[in-house]
Amino acid sequence: MTSDIRSAGRLPSRHLRLNTLIRLRWLAIVGQSAAVLVVAYWLEFPMPVSLCFALIACSAWLNLLLAFRYPPTHRLQPAAAFGVLFFDSLQLAGLLYFTGGLTNPFALLMTVPVVVSASSLPLHLTAILGLVTAAAATGLAFFHLPLPWFEGDVLTMPFLYIAGMWMAVISTTAFTAIYAWRVAEEARQLADALTATELVLQREQHLSALDGLAAAAAHELGTPLATIALVAKELERALGADPNFGEDMALLRSQSERCREILKRLTSLSSQGEEHMARMPLTSLIEDVIAPHRDFGITIKLDPAESSGPEPIGRRNPGVIYGLGNLVENAVDFARSTVVVRWQWTEDEVTIGVVDDGPGFPAEIIDHIGEPYMTTRSAAQAGGGGLGLGLFIAKTLLERSGAKVEFQNAPQPGKGAAVEVTWARQAFLEAPAALEAAH
Repeated sequence: MTSDIRSAGRLPSRHLRLNTLIRLRWLAIVGQSAAVLVVAYWLEFPMPVSLCFALIACSAWLNLLLAFRYPPTHRLQPAAAFGVLFFDSLQLAGLLYFTGGLTNPFALLMTVPVVVSASSLPLHLTAILGLVTAAAATGLAFFHLPLPWFEGDVLTMPFLYIAGMWMAVISTTAFTAIYAWRVAEEARQLADALTATELVLQREQHLSALDGLAAAAAHELGTPLATIALVAKELERALGADPNFGEDMALLRSQSERCREILKRLTSLSSQGEEHMARMPLTSLIEDVIAPHRDFGITIKLDPAESSGPEPIGRRNPGVIYGLGNLVENAVDFARSTVVVRWQWTEDEVTIGVVDDGPGFPAEIIDHIGEPYMTTRSAAQAGGGGLGLGLFIAKTLLERSGAKVEFQNAPQPGKGAAVEVTWARQAFLEAPAALEAAH
């Protein structure tokens, strides 16, 4: 499931929406045109107005071509989006060449195409665009027309200033691009991990709903099965002691009666015990959680602490069962020989702890456990998996139920890891309602 999420979920997020680029370019065209008009006709600085508007017209022409050629919802492939942003970089570099190069204060706008690329395109394409921008900035430091200034005066900038502008463009491009890429990447990872969480929760809810489906099936099958039993009874009475079919009809009637008894038990279980089945004491919850993990060569010890007040009895919560089960499974995977499950309740809180005797959480990632794609497994243990999604899903589902989840190591290094899940008692009793509201 994890690989499906990464392949089917993450890659489409790299496809930049064409309408976004078109709107950004129209904004740039308006800004560039306004700047040229103000400098040339309000400040009356001499400058190559026709050449500047020729470059601006190229950008507008490309916008119109894309707008008429593709629908607004069209998403560009990464290579196509890179080509469009590459054109924007060259167009802006051309405008700066005609208006003073790096002596122009608008030179910092060269960072914009790179930042857009960093937030939506693969890293290698962003790196190429960044190198193009750096090369253009380097060229503009030495080759450019004079900065528009009062007629008859030549504004000469010292080389140290130009070098400072070059450094500002390069450092701003690198910093903003890395920052935008990191933020966008974390957002994509979080979205993919939350998608995986929703899929797991849906699966658990479907499994929990099977008893209701069984009861519904029993109810629907009751009428045709009663008809079969009635017909079989009539045929048995009509055939009497017929040596050819008498025994077969008796067997058919007995089996139909057996089916009716089975369906009757299912229906009775739903109508009389549905509320009982839906409610689960804390100790039963713990038994359900650890039962699938008993036969893996690791001893699971139960260590109930002294509690006060009546045992909390909540409603069956698929998200809580899955989340706690994932924590126990993770402990079993890393334990050397023993996993201890502890629990305690008071009038105000309900606490469940899972402790293993394995190597513990690595110190360098213990503060990041529970983040998507942050694995605690080595490459050998991961074996193509181990993306950290399991703990993220468990933590997310438990927190949706109102729990607080804490990950820590034993006081002695290398003596195991411990996970503690704590609910306010009322939140534990009402976890299903909160979970459904969040879902």
